[in-house]
Amino acid sequence: MRLGVNIDHVATVRQARLGPVPDPLEAARVCEQAGADSIVCHLREDRRHIQDRDVARLRRWLTTRLNLEMSMAPDVVEVALRARPAQVTLVPERRQELTTEGGLDAVRLSRRLRRLVPVFQSRGIVVSLFIDPVASQVSAAAETGATVVELHTGRYATTRSAAARARELRAITAAARQARRLKLAVTAGHGLDYNNTRLIAAIAEIEEVNIGFSIISRALCVGLRQAVLEMTRLLRSV
Repeated sequence: MRLGVNIDHVATVRQARLGPVPDPLEAARVCEQAGADSIVCHLREDRRHIQDRDVARLRRWLTTRLNLEMSMAPDVVEVALRARPAQVTLVPERRQELTTEGGLDAVRLSRRLRRLVPVFQSRGIVVSLFIDPVASQVSAAAETGATVVELHTGRYATTRSAAARARELRAITAAARQARRLKLAVTAGHGLDYNNTRLIAAIAEIEEVNIGFSIISRALCVGLRQAVLEMTRLLRSV
């Protein structure tokens, strides 16, 4: 099981003072050294945390993969095509949201995605779609030509009901199996932490989990290197 560490909230702290620190690149290097398999960042349209310059610096200096989360806004697409990260993950985005709420509607956006996905692939960029674990969304994702889906685990992570959590886990498992049958690579993310990740990591079809907020939060108490090490050890124990 691979681990992608999202460093957005390192940039959130930096932007609070609009200064040079903490540096997302420095944080990313610590994550790499602690065993992260990829670094994830989200270039939002409002540039609330990660900036264009961050994407360019990360692309230049990382030794692991850079996974750039992004909307389909033309200016963001332009930045991605210029930087050429190893992977882009297309996500929905609303200006008012605190964090990404739900998956991309690959059914409704099918025509637009079919035009955009090959543009990235022509530059050697792997395309992932962040979708809800719903059969129609998995099928639509496969039809766009994308080769990876990231299953949205937010509802699983936030529900307090054991029965509801079990239902969400079954939905994620079914979606992961469907995606593999359609020859898609499967990752998962959103809301995962040190308490709820183990059951997701145990799903055989899921190859990677992408985790940010809980690792950065844990780092405030134990340091970033230790926070990443704790998560990698948890994943290896599954």
